[in-house]
Amino acid sequence: MSETIDPEQITIIEGPSPEFHIVGEPWTLSILEGGAPYIIATCQVRSFNGQKLIERCERAWSNKNVIRLDFRQVDGLRRQMDIVAARLDKVDGVDVLNLWVRQKMKTLMGRIGDVGDANDLPLID
Repeated sequence: MSETIDPEQITIIEGPSPEFHIVGEPWTLSILEGGAPYIIATCQVRSFNGQKLIERCERAWSNKNVIRLDFRQVDGLRRQMDIVAARLDKVDGVDVLNLWVRQKMKTLMGRIGDVGDANDLPLID
């Protein structure tokens, strides 16, 4: 019997739904392969311990596992997207994760707009 491994996930626990911005950078073409059309989008989320979350992403990727961003949409429903890249920044002393996610083109939903200050960013666990 084959054992399946549940993917690792990073869950947004409070704050607004992330704002996704479609990415058109050339490097994203290397991760778009698959049976369905994918797009890459980026979002920013704040965290109490961003370095720990970056390490979780790196550990999952080094083990060839998927790591997903789990969040509540504006309509209240939960959604998950595969995280394909992550970078940690500090904004006014707050950890801010820049996440690049991969999603099938027909299912990517998010609010388009500019991110306000760090207090407006969703908080992840």
